[in-house]
Amino acid sequence: MPFYSPLNPTLFFPSKPFFKLTKTLTFSTLQSTNMSASQDSMNATSQNTPINLQNYPIPLSPPLNPLSKEMELARAMSASSRSSLFALSKSDVLYQDQWLIAVNKPQGVYCETVLDSVPQVLDCLVVSSGLDEGPVARPELHLANRLDRDTSGVMVITKLHKVASKLVKAFTDHKVRKTYIALCIGSAPKWEKITIKSGHGRSKFGAFRVYAASDVGRSLPGGSTVKDMETSFEVLSINGQGSFREPSEFNSDKNILVVEEKAVIDTDAKKDEILVRAFPRSGRTHQIRLHCQYLGIPIRGDVKYEGVCEWKGRTYDGHELHAESLSLEHPVTGQPLMFRAPLPVWATRWFSHCKIK
Repeated sequence: MPFYSPLNPTLFFPSKPFFKLTKTLTFSTLQSTNMSASQDSMNATSQNTPINLQNYPIPLSPPLNPLSKEMELARAMSASSRSSLFALSKSDVLYQDQWLIAVNKPQGVYCETVLDSVPQVLDCLVVSSGLDEGPVARPELHLANRLDRDTSGVMVITKLHKVASKLVKAFTDHKVRKTYIALCIGSAPKWEKITIKSGHGRSKFGAFRVYAASDVGRSLPGGSTVKDMETSFEVLSINGQGSFREPSEFNSDKNILVVEEKAVIDTDAKKDEILVRAFPRSGRTHQIRLHCQYLGIPIRGDVKYEGVCEWKGRTYDGHELHAESLSLEHPVTGQPLMFRAPLPVWATRWFSHCKIK
């Protein structure tokens, strides 16, 4: 719903003067009248035409579908009702030591709900800092990374404030490597691998959108700025034809798409089922979902970004995006770590039709 923002003021000029002169005109009043007549002439050509006092960058991805708001609200209410019943189990724990714990987050659950459930699966409720500062009576739990409500996969939680600050710096410095698996619906891409670079930010209506790469650093409504956003993709399978490959180092120097204009998508083209692996280089909100939308292969179930919610007679209650792996250097010991989350049901079913290398 559009709203008025004091950072984007609009002026309207009246089409008629507010009063009428009746006395004999002197030179000064004649001059004033001529100025008013000139102003009226300007109003005649600009009546009801708003003047934008701020030159904001134009988003290049489509606005949100109004119908998606109702579906997103229903999904949010469903997730909230499940939160009181949710509890992590030991089988959800991927890794744990005295400084951090990695878990496999299920689809349809908020990160905060997972965090609240972590104390139930801790090995010990009294932790040692290992930083020559003695024991800490209770764990100081922090989310090291966040996943969208309907995104499943690896989540890392730290047990100490100082460990959390070290991991935040590692994420900020792009020293953490992540891979995701997504099932998309759209026209089969002509590329096997691609790297897309663009801008990222909130539009004047508050939704996250793709912006031109050249807009990075420019101001947006609300006071934020356009940030850089980069994701690499590789196609694993199209319509069940292809092969599942283990994650490997991605060479992003070839086939680079730098976004500077709106994408041209043939909405009437044949729709395919495309399984992709994503390598996000930055960590922007909804990054993979936005880039999939821009590439014309929105994620199945992602109604916010043009993904189908009904496909082949089945309705999907969430988008099919999975945080497959996360690699980092241990914030205390310096040892390399790699966390892998088991595949969700939708991915297991898909991979059962693929040949594994």
